[in-house]
Amino acid sequence: MANDKQPVAIKKYANRRLYHTGTSSYVTLEDLAEMVKKGDDFVVYDAKSNEDITRSVLTQIIFEQEAKEGQSLLPIAFLRQLIRFYGDSMQMLVPSYLEFSIDKLTSEQQKFRDQMGSALGTTGLPGSEMFSVMEEQTRKNMTMFSQALTMFNPFVAGGVAKAAEAAPAKEAGDLDGLKKQLQDMQRQLDSLSRKS
Repeated sequence: MANDKQPVAIKKYANRRLYHTGTSSYVTLEDLAEMVKKGDDFVVYDAKSNEDITRSVLTQIIFEQEAKEGQSLLPIAFLRQLIRFYGDSMQMLVPSYLEFSIDKLTSEQQKFRDQMGSALGTTGLPGSEMFSVMEEQTRKNMTMFSQALTMFNPFVAGGVAKAAEAAPAKEAGDLDGLKKQLQDMQRQLDSLSRKS
């Protein structure tokens, strides 16, 4: 989350060093990652040209985080699909959709943590209840996805929502049912991406 105050200016020099103008000290990409996690807002400027290079620095931070063992957030299928969108007619819609999705995930994360904590935590509930929590969250995410798609293309989104509703509803403890639903959704998404 961004603060209401002005973002801190970070200058990047030709030697790749980053200078934090607020503290008058050099910082690393790791320091900038920590600032993001704390909600501190900053803008990175090229020290020579004064060009805003915040996007490339944030991308570099993500690249370094993804390279760390056990830190990966971006599935390979997602990365491939993202690359396919470059130069595609849908390219201009992708940033808005991704922003919408991440905002929704951010607003729902505490509720999801609480649900997972109650399923896994002190109650010692069996795996089937944990599965129920995950299945419910998957349903909510699919609904949100369908609504977001409707904003971009109301003709295609209806088909995705109908496919999600038509997916076989298995018992909460049936892991195979969830796998099949996820595979069906992936096929629908792949089909949509090929059509656009």
